[in-house]
Amino acid sequence: MQNYKLMDDSSRLFLYQRRETIAVKVGNIEIGGDNPIRVQSMANTDTNDIDSSVQQALRIEKVGGELIRFTAQGIKEATNLKQIRENFRKNGGLAPLVADIHFNPQAAFVAAEAVEKVRINPGNFVDRVHTLQRFDYTDEEYQQEIEKIKDKLYPLLDICKAHHTAIRIGVNHGSLSDRILSRYGDTPKGMVESCMEFLRLCVAYDFYNIVISIKASNTVIMVQTVRLLVDTMNKAGMKFPLHLGVTEAGDGEDGRVKSALGIGALLQDGIGDTIRVSLSEAPENEIPVARKLVDYITTTAPIRSCDTVVAKNSGLVDPFVYKRRITFSVDKIGDGQVPVVVSNTNVSADGLSPDYCAKDFQTSIKSVFATISTYDSIKSELDDHTVVVLDSVGYPTSQDGIGGQREFLHRMLSDGLKNPVILRRRYMDSNIEDLQIKAGADYGQFFIDGLVDGIWIEAPQVQEESVVSLMYAILQGSRARVSKTEYISCPSCGRTLFDLQNTLAKIKERTSHLKGLKIGVMGCIVNGPGEMADADYGYVGSARGKVNLYKGQTCLEKAIPQEEAVDRLIQLIKENGDWKDR
Repeated sequence: MQNYKLMDDSSRLFLYQRRETIAVKVGNIEIGGDNPIRVQSMANTDTNDIDSSVQQALRIEKVGGELIRFTAQGIKEATNLKQIRENFRKNGGLAPLVADIHFNPQAAFVAAEAVEKVRINPGNFVDRVHTLQRFDYTDEEYQQEIEKIKDKLYPLLDICKAHHTAIRIGVNHGSLSDRILSRYGDTPKGMVESCMEFLRLCVAYDFYNIVISIKASNTVIMVQTVRLLVDTMNKAGMKFPLHLGVTEAGDGEDGRVKSALGIGALLQDGIGDTIRVSLSEAPENEIPVARKLVDYITTTAPIRSCDTVVAKNSGLVDPFVYKRRITFSVDKIGDGQVPVVVSNTNVSADGLSPDYCAKDFQTSIKSVFATISTYDSIKSELDDHTVVVLDSVGYPTSQDGIGGQREFLHRMLSDGLKNPVILRRRYMDSNIEDLQIKAGADYGQFFIDGLVDGIWIEAPQVQEESVVSLMYAILQGSRARVSKTEYISCPSCGRTLFDLQNTLAKIKERTSHLKGLKIGVMGCIVNGPGEMADADYGYVGSARGKVNLYKGQTCLEKAIPQEEAVDRLIQLIKENGDWKDR
């Protein structure tokens, strides 16, 4: 069993300390070091439309975007970035621009002279295009492939050095190369190694102007993989700053909650120097959500930097591998059963009702309400029929509480106590989006690490129906309990081949009753088939106005006209026996 390697010592698991990184200069800002956590978005315009691209960049910056990324499919699109940047500056735009490059090193060479930062994807920068097949490489052949990377990467680094351009090495779960998959499989270790190969080459070439990202649409995989990357970089003496994001998070409540769960869990540990909240909405909608998340963490988490720590790391929580904490059962709670939802009133949201309302819970379940400060006094009350309701510090006025709740759980683990735990927190927000972001950030790590058995949110200024919906969204987004259809949908970019927002809305309208089904809605094939690898069905743009349909990872229908594709998706679901009438 590995100890928790992300902190300098045992107490760092319960306190807050931002991870130490180098500062990387990107245009007129720096990322990492002592700089604030930056928020950014990605335009969804085609860079061949220079005016639309400039106007969207201005809108993103107006709402607080500190970096703005454009996809550049080829050399022409990369060349246009220079004009976009010049026009953006003429119109008062100050934010650094970033080029997003896949499959085309030559486009990266051009973009590195045009904008302040270039994102490259190790999975497709040089390696064989991702085919979902497996290829066997000898050690010698594997090393030869690394040499091929040098041939394309080092000329790019030369250009970046000459023009003071930063690089983001951006690994995506859905676009690992066949070479990496052949040796490591589709695993967090493979994602980390894909990144480290490029980092080692950059360091060997004395290039350090680098930001790292390693993303997935599955929040558990995303958090575990970033933790593993940090651990790996620490062992190698590397301190590169990190860009955080949950890919294909979706829209509305689900998109906000999934992003807050994954990004928030890492920010709570001091990990992350810039973030993007990827929503299937207009790019400018992402920035206020990202800003709220960053502001919440940077306001509340430092409270833990001066707390008194009374617990020690139990050593029984592996940050890189999910394992549900072992508990006994009390009624429907614990012993591997899905985490329960407790609500102050017995209301339902979209057909989802709480497992317990507060009054019934307190009369039918033997429970102890506790905080870290009461651990010693209530320990003797914990028999085999008792559920612990773990409150945040200062309840009901509520301070940060994350460190105290972690301490309580690690003391239970160290003492061998197997009582189920329900996590209760209270919020005084009246704005539902604020509540979604804060609660997602607070609860994420506990469900992602499998530590608790239930959720109880009190928000007296928000309708209880919305609170119930949020609790189920947190459980769904952390993969702890599936209660509705899950949509893995990309935020769209210049590569998107259909109207993603309207299409997603149509698909949701037709399929939202299919509980437990996962449907991928992806704008193009760059990350589409890979990122939705665990989806049951996929709707992927294949050409302008054309769509491919997938069952799992198998493409069953190609180049369907967009106007027919939603109906064909429904038919495909029916043909495979997964359709249910409302």
